[in-house]
Amino acid sequence: MVDLRLLVWHCSKFAYRPVKKAIKNVKDIEKSWKSYDEILVIFITVELDDDLDMIDHVRDEIISMANDVKANRILLYPYAHLSSELAPIESAQQILEKLYSSLKESGLEVYMAPFGYYKEFKAEVKGHPLAERSRVVTREDAIRERKKGKKRYVIVTPTGEEIIPSDEVLGKFADEFRILVEKEALGKPLMEKKHEMLEYLKRFGFGWEERSDFGHQRLAPYAALIFDIASEYAKNVTRKLGIPIYEVRGTAFFNMKDRAVKEHADLYGDRLYKIKTDRGTFVLRYAACHQQFSMLSDWYISYKHMPFGIFEIADSYRYEQSGEVELCFRLRRFWMPDLHILTRTEEEAKKMLLKVHELIMEEANKLGENYELLVNVVSSKEYDRYKTFIKELARQINKPILVAIYPAMGLSYYWTINIEYHIIDYLGRPREIGTVQIDIGNAERFGIFYVDEDGSKKHPVIIHTAILGTVERYIYMLFDSAMKRRKQGKKPMLPFWISPVQVRILPVGENVSGYAETVRSIIAKRGYRVDIDDTNRTLKRKIVDAEKEWVPFIVVIGRKEKESKMVTVRIRSTGEQKSMTIDELIKLLDAEQGQYPKKSMYFPDRLSVRIHMTA
Repeated sequence: MVDLRLLVWHCSKFAYRPVKKAIKNVKDIEKSWKSYDEILVIFITVELDDDLDMIDHVRDEIISMANDVKANRILLYPYAHLSSELAPIESAQQILEKLYSSLKESGLEVYMAPFGYYKEFKAEVKGHPLAERSRVVTREDAIRERKKGKKRYVIVTPTGEEIIPSDEVLGKFADEFRILVEKEALGKPLMEKKHEMLEYLKRFGFGWEERSDFGHQRLAPYAALIFDIASEYAKNVTRKLGIPIYEVRGTAFFNMKDRAVKEHADLYGDRLYKIKTDRGTFVLRYAACHQQFSMLSDWYISYKHMPFGIFEIADSYRYEQSGEVELCFRLRRFWMPDLHILTRTEEEAKKMLLKVHELIMEEANKLGENYELLVNVVSSKEYDRYKTFIKELARQINKPILVAIYPAMGLSYYWTINIEYHIIDYLGRPREIGTVQIDIGNAERFGIFYVDEDGSKKHPVIIHTAILGTVERYIYMLFDSAMKRRKQGKKPMLPFWISPVQVRILPVGENVSGYAETVRSIIAKRGYRVDIDDTNRTLKRKIVDAEKEWVPFIVVIGRKEKESKMVTVRIRSTGEQKSMTIDELIKLLDAEQGQYPKKSMYFPDRLSVRIHMTA
């Protein structure tokens, strides 16, 4: 962890003289001696992770040290030699100037030595026990201080009523919404239950890579296929918004010495995943924001182009706690189908947000899932501004919404409103899947402009969204839907379009392999994933294995089927077994597939040659 470092001397005399510039672009100053009597000298190094939100905490630390030695005079002395992880020049200057101003406002006599110069100094340090000290102020210290203020929660009903959450009022709400409120607003712990889904995820090839860091998955062929189909579908879903979409591709490494990158990272929080190279410290992106914003700053954008979206399925990184990582849900490396929509104004952004919201809700409903909404606003002031909008949202979905109002603790956010979409999973736990938020800060930070009708340059308002959630969380929701079927006494299954094997053919008896191959070929040519269990096992054993793999359609072919040119089909979703022609089977498959993406198999189509893979 990189920290803000202070070396503190209580001096009876201290003098310094600028010698020469250490940074080319700093202003010229007089190179004469400056002398001070009875002064507390704060040698300060501004490091990579330091940000403006730490200022109040650092100021309080300095005031406390000054009070300890009864010093009324302070000299801030920029000193780059306490660390090798230095902040970008602009950020360091900004933090030092803000700290200087904050200390002056406290009533102390404060001075600051020039930034960006090599200096020589003379010091007479007092000999008492507190005359020489050091302090390390971590970003976590500052975050803990800021978090002393608590979020305030309000339930907004479809009729526009505002209710303070409590145990007494929760009885009037549905169970799923009540669970969300109990966890988020009332802080109640969740019951620990056996997580059976993990066994099914492993069965389909999702697992941890033990030779990597915590929270990094590996995907065997079935899992890789599910992942790639879900990724393709995430791309397709963005087109449903009816706006131009520009798909891009970029890097995951961004230099923390870049002011815009550092400021955005500082606003994100304390889960940054970093790597060091010979160019310095780089943050691994936690979504596609850095790359897309960097590209957008180079584009010539007219008001005529808006609204439009920029999209990438971005490899993303968050330094989650090792004990909290969970397959397909909480990961250190994951994939974000990240869409940013540029709009001209905040009002236009609100209208677009509602379109995104409808699409997010629609995609969950297709899986039989139900979203509960947690709306975050950054302050009471923003809640007042967005209250009508939130009430209209509750009215549209005809369900209550939980609103979290952040405390006014000096935090800076790039967004004004953020909507989280939570399922209540089969274990009764709120699980955030989709999200959408309005961003009013990053266009200015990254230098993104559009040219308005009058020729003036303006900063767009940006919507952030991952409509399906991360690819992994969407897969989590697919399996959660399957587990809910299981709890209802139904067979668990994935939707037909994303099942690794959509049709399995089971030849039974002698001299039917030719007909089985003909059926397989016809189905495969229509783009469906079909394989043949040509192993020397009993029909019962073959059916059991196909059931374990949740194959939606099992086609049994024996002498009777060969002679009649028919097939016997076991349909997993209904438990029915039907005899039908090949054409009838194809029509059934076409109806199940609909407009979802098709993808070929990532493994051989004969079970007899397929490698058995352990989870």
